[in-house]
Amino acid sequence: MKLSARNLFLFSFSGIVILSMVYCGNGNEKSNLSSINTDKYLNHGDSAHYVGMSQCKLCHQDIYNSFIETGMGKSFDHAGKQKSSAKLDKHTVIYDKYKDFYYHPFWDKDSLKIMEFRLKGKDTIYKHIEKVDYIVGSGQHTNSHIMNTNGYLHQMPMTFYTQKGQWDLPPGFENGFNTRFSRKIGLECMSCHNSLPDFVEGSENKFNALPEGVSCERCHGPGSIHVRQRSSGEKIDTSRYIDYSIVNPGKLPIDIQFDVCQRCHLQGNTVLKEGKSFFDFRPGMKLSDYMTTFLPRYKNADDKFIMASHADRLKQSKCFIKSFKPETDSTTLRPYKNALTCVTCHNPHISVKVTGKEVFNNACKNCHNEVKHNGLCSEKAEVRMKVADNCVSCHMPKSGSIDIPHVTVHDHYIRKPLKKEEVEKVKEFIGLYAINEKKPSNATKAKAYIQQYDKFEYNPAYLDSAKAYLPDVTVTDIKQNFETLVHLYFIKQDYAKILAYVTQVGKDNLLNTLLIKKSWSNDNAWTLYRIGESYYNTGNILDAYTFYKKADELAPFNPEFKNKLGASFMAQNKVNEAIPLFEMIVKENSKFVPALNNLGYASLVSGQADKAEKLYNRALQLDPDYEPLLMNVVGLNIYKKDYKKAANLLKEILIRNPNNKQAKKVLSQISMTNYK
Repeated sequence: MKLSARNLFLFSFSGIVILSMVYCGNGNEKSNLSSINTDKYLNHGDSAHYVGMSQCKLCHQDIYNSFIETGMGKSFDHAGKQKSSAKLDKHTVIYDKYKDFYYHPFWDKDSLKIMEFRLKGKDTIYKHIEKVDYIVGSGQHTNSHIMNTNGYLHQMPMTFYTQKGQWDLPPGFENGFNTRFSRKIGLECMSCHNSLPDFVEGSENKFNALPEGVSCERCHGPGSIHVRQRSSGEKIDTSRYIDYSIVNPGKLPIDIQFDVCQRCHLQGNTVLKEGKSFFDFRPGMKLSDYMTTFLPRYKNADDKFIMASHADRLKQSKCFIKSFKPETDSTTLRPYKNALTCVTCHNPHISVKVTGKEVFNNACKNCHNEVKHNGLCSEKAEVRMKVADNCVSCHMPKSGSIDIPHVTVHDHYIRKPLKKEEVEKVKEFIGLYAINEKKPSNATKAKAYIQQYDKFEYNPAYLDSAKAYLPDVTVTDIKQNFETLVHLYFIKQDYAKILAYVTQVGKDNLLNTLLIKKSWSNDNAWTLYRIGESYYNTGNILDAYTFYKKADELAPFNPEFKNKLGASFMAQNKVNEAIPLFEMIVKENSKFVPALNNLGYASLVSGQADKAEKLYNRALQLDPDYEPLLMNVVGLNIYKKDYKKAANLLKEILIRNPNNKQAKKVLSQISMTNYK
């Protein structure tokens, strides 16, 4: 399986900070309100903004001190020896046999760096070093590594798996899918692995600034109004009333509280609702109003799960199903105490590492006791004695996940242990299942199947399933499903079908009315780009240019769009118009190899062979296997009449990719010249 997140403003104030009166309560007290009304939370409005965790700790120092030691508190930070959990020495090397690259992590004073190199015999024929800027992960399971190029974030090809104390390729980089230093870290990833960042609209992975770990406001919502009220001396008796200036998840209705956790602990294939972004959901809101998360379901595969699927697994447990009753009109101040939710076992302010086993077992025994169940446990006495009556060891066993290697986690599907014959049954794919929404729309289902193919697993059956949810009989059908239909047929490389849709809807209508919105996810921009590619691949360069240009206007920080706009100029022999675009990309993102390659080619066409060679060499240092670049280097050697060098390079290309027809053709032509 192949795998593939707004601004935080500091709120300053003068005067004395006054801590409100806080009473814990016993969970049975009633508020003087008629109901817990989640629509009344003041920090759901646009006037509320994020103040940062340093502001929260002024009043909540004890909670802050314990929270920063949790997995969430340590989820993301600048790379340094204090943050890193990794063990490494000069012999720490991993090898990717599919891509023929070796990787070696090392400390250069206080900087962590990763070296990528290739050997021929005992000789190093290629070496490239990148500095690690950020580390993702608390170190409880893993440390993954991110590099920053002028705000553009990419994951690096080494992860340290702390449970086994070993280095390996990151999840999704295995089995020939190693993207080296080019996997984008976008808003979806960052919005769970970190607090909400300052993300650049019109990009896929550029950030102006990043917080350092998941903060208080990810679960409590923006804190500016709460801080203002408390600093002015306004008090709330929270043992009797709801403080609507800030969200306390412990006082939310059960289903809404659960949404706070499953916003991130329900990792999978997430489809955003129309017009929504990963910024929009705030604690106390209904998650399904903003996104729907899907996971594949398999018959006879109850033992298979992905690592961050705690919410999904818990939802399948009888304990959860029997206890879960949404209490949207409850007047109980702490509704969760009447059900099994995440906080039944987990105090989010305290690290799991320092939470005793008895806390988790007592959560089980509160229900499974002599009175309610006529006996605590039906297991044999010798088995119970062996595990010291540890309920979790049998009913939530540690297991490996299917998406993260070298890691074991407790399976949150609470049940009796599976028998061997049940585990060994043949697995059969049933379909994608929406975890947090009972009846998602057909349009949402279609997007889910397309994303499952595009992001996770190249299974053509997913595309067939998507098409079943996308009618295109009438022009109305096509308009309603236009962007998803274009995405579907772009994956299939059926450019004629896409252009037929464009004709039916109308180019002017698309360019001036339907595809004109900027957004955090760049949906309109991507559709324009895909249409541009369809025109380009069918030889209509002028219309391709028009759609590329519009895509670039909506998403000016996506180098792929600007690069193709430049390529369309080159295809029209407008080299002087293309060069400034390629130069703009390289200035913005100096490690974007396609633009370096195209700028080199444009320089060669302009008669600047020396400049072209420098640009090609610069690009080769970043990616020695990028075939369009290698073919352009062949062209440069032919220009210099070094046919032997060109032929040798072509042979190397064909060793790695025997299906490169252009390389075969050029090699044949060179051979006919009888070069020596």
